[in-house]
Amino acid sequence: MGTDDKIDNKTDELKGKVKQGVGDATDDHDLQAEGQADQTKGNLKQAGEKIKDAFKN
Repeated sequence: MGTDDKIDNKTDELKGKVKQGVGDATDDHDLQAEGQADQTKGNLKQAGEKIKDAFKN
């Protein structure tokens, strides 16, 4: 997994946490859901890259 991919995936996850936190604070259910979706997207990408790395070795 390339370093750029790792950074992008972690950025998606962190961006989602921020969105979800802002959504929680403002009681914005759409923003909460968007934040959760971003976190899930980042986590899934990270998992996929880890699987690729496992098969490379």
